[in-house]
Amino acid sequence: MIEVALLAIAVLVILLTLGVPLPYCFGGALMVMYFVGDVTMKGNMLWGFQQLGNPVLLAIPLFVLAGTIMSESGIAASLLRFVSAFIGHIRGGLGVVAAVSCAVIGAISGSGLTGIAAIGPILIPEMEKRGYPREYATALIANSSILGLLIPPSVTMIVYGWVTDTSILACFLATLGPGLLIMVAFSLINLWMARKFPLVLDDKPTMAELAGEATRRGVHALPALLMPIIILGGIYGGIMTPTEAAAVSVIYAVPVGFMIYKGLRWDNFLGAGKEAATAVGAIMMMILFSMILSQMFVLENVPQQIVGAIFAITENKILLLIMINIMLFLVGMVVNDVTAIILIAPLLLPLMNAIGVSPVQFAAIMGVNTAMGGVTPPYASILYLGARIGKVKVTKVIPPAMTLILLGYVPVVFLTSFWPELSLFLPSYFGY
Repeated sequence: MIEVALLAIAVLVILLTLGVPLPYCFGGALMVMYFVGDVTMKGNMLWGFQQLGNPVLLAIPLFVLAGTIMSESGIAASLLRFVSAFIGHIRGGLGVVAAVSCAVIGAISGSGLTGIAAIGPILIPEMEKRGYPREYATALIANSSILGLLIPPSVTMIVYGWVTDTSILACFLATLGPGLLIMVAFSLINLWMARKFPLVLDDKPTMAELAGEATRRGVHALPALLMPIIILGGIYGGIMTPTEAAAVSVIYAVPVGFMIYKGLRWDNFLGAGKEAATAVGAIMMMILFSMILSQMFVLENVPQQIVGAIFAITENKILLLIMINIMLFLVGMVVNDVTAIILIAPLLLPLMNAIGVSPVQFAAIMGVNTAMGGVTPPYASILYLGARIGKVKVTKVIPPAMTLILLGYVPVVFLTSFWPELSLFLPSYFGY
């Protein structure tokens, strides 16, 4: 049966490479399992639809909707102005503002696309005006946007927790450390690279001027700053579940966008809802088919056969972790983060348990690898969106993006794999 499973995976990869829409790619793999592997579909289809009724999955469309509303409402612009008040006058400070702002927005929306969609149109032209190359500014903001997949709450960690039956709160906490470390790494790399750019800087303000400007912008940004406090405080304080927090984020963003920042109007509000509905429809169809395919693999003992095959090559934990990271990186290059987690997590979890890696640490390992796929060609959906928003050719964005990935992201991938405390410290502290 392992041969049929490998054939199904090969068909899946070929269809993905050809650019076939994701649900049809999984449908093709399912057809291979059904016709060649003689696997029954009726029970699996019923099981798949039953899984879609899980209340945990309701958090996904709500966070997606919150992210699209944020992009239109002016919340992101207010956060951006507040952060820039502190370091906007420092050489390279505007790049640090980009990384930090994307991390803050990620802590609200749970999506990797929200940062580039909300921050890009505002900050890319401003960075170019201040002397940054446009392709570098686009690459920096696109790469920083993947922090939305790591800084909690994260849609990918909701899916991982649901698929592997792991505490979602523990998964949130597991990716926080790597996410913050990547934010710091991007900020430092930007400060180093900014030395060679002909930047135009503001005059350094006095302490009194800085305090006054920060206070004015802080008062204006207060409603936006309260959003992550309410959401994350509610989740970790045990007041709200992630699904309830996602609903609160939508309920909070709508009046703030309409009445305080006034970026929301009925036309763009309805447009944001339509955009979110389209994205959620595609995500749910993909989840349905990929879950059925994963369940077929589990029923046919494919994960156990994979574990046996890998252990036949080596039982060295370090070599196995390197192999798994390379595999996850390659998978992330051809599919999106949610697809990779649904397809790969159930297959590799028995192997991770066998070599002593906890499901919580594995959540962080999968999180950082699949997030990196969002800016790594050929998939690179966030990078392509950034190129469209930045109005620059993708071929020009790729070199600075690869520099940020190699110097700032890849080291964190290996730290997450070989230094368990990076991802386990916070879950352990909170009792998970």
